[in-house]
Amino acid sequence: MSATIKTAAPAPKPVGQESPGRRLLAEFFSSKVAIFGLLLTVLLVAAAAFAPWITPQNPYDLMQLDVLDSRLPPGTRNGLDTFNYLLGTDGQGRDLFSGILYGLRISLTVGVGSAVIAGIVGTLLGLIAAYCGGKVDALIMRVVDLLLSFPSILVAMMILAYLGKGVGNVVLTLVILEWAYYARTVRGQALVERQREYVEAARCLDIPNWRIMVRHILPNCLPPLIVIGTLQIARAITLEATLSFLGLGVPITEPSLGLLISNGYQFMLSGQYWISFYPGIALLVTIVAINLVGDRLRDVLNPRLHK
Repeated sequence: MSATIKTAAPAPKPVGQESPGRRLLAEFFSSKVAIFGLLLTVLLVAAAAFAPWITPQNPYDLMQLDVLDSRLPPGTRNGLDTFNYLLGTDGQGRDLFSGILYGLRISLTVGVGSAVIAGIVGTLLGLIAAYCGGKVDALIMRVVDLLLSFPSILVAMMILAYLGKGVGNVVLTLVILEWAYYARTVRGQALVERQREYVEAARCLDIPNWRIMVRHILPNCLPPLIVIGTLQIARAITLEATLSFLGLGVPITEPSLGLLISNGYQFMLSGQYWISFYPGIALLVTIVAINLVGDRLRDVLNPRLHK
């Protein structure tokens, strides 16, 4: 006669209890404004990514441009009678619809690239400052205070005046300007986490300092980092557009949204509004969409703002 082995059934999950990730997602998607901003951001990113396949012209290819088609109003047929200029053309005969999507690629690349690099640099320096303390903390934070004490646009103009135009130089300039925001945010959060019991326990176990910072303290600093990273992307796009509008950003052969606005600024009062108007609308929509997502993330990830 064989004995029957009975295994204990797993304990049922308490009713109403859910994981923190699902709770945060549910809270984020409970806002219709946040959903609208997220969908709009995804749409803009997809349009920029697939620009070569959905635009009738490559605005960066000089062989496809015709100066005889310059400053044509929206809806005009192109010289070869192959497609319509949906949003008109600029002073170089560039299709504005194509130029906006290609310019959006540069703006998003600069914004995301600079935010990621600055986030890595600022996070590491903020962790080092908080964990080491003393002279190391004082040195890093004095540099942060120095960078934040000057207007960003002024510092950016000085750096680019020395480095010259180019997407890489713009990204480097924005990294120099943005890492201080991440360092200050991470340092403030890490100073709180450094006093927790789990950090003291890790020290008693003789765990290396770098592992304590990366494996134990850093994960608890991620919520404010995600929020500031999202908002810094919008800030970087705005600053890049300002620099390009002033002629210090990307080269004229690869215009971003700011340079497209600058190209039509002189024609605003002559009735040819579309050259600056449509790129300006695209820039405004992009910044608003990213800020809507960032504002909702701030509300969700910061328990102090919960009502």
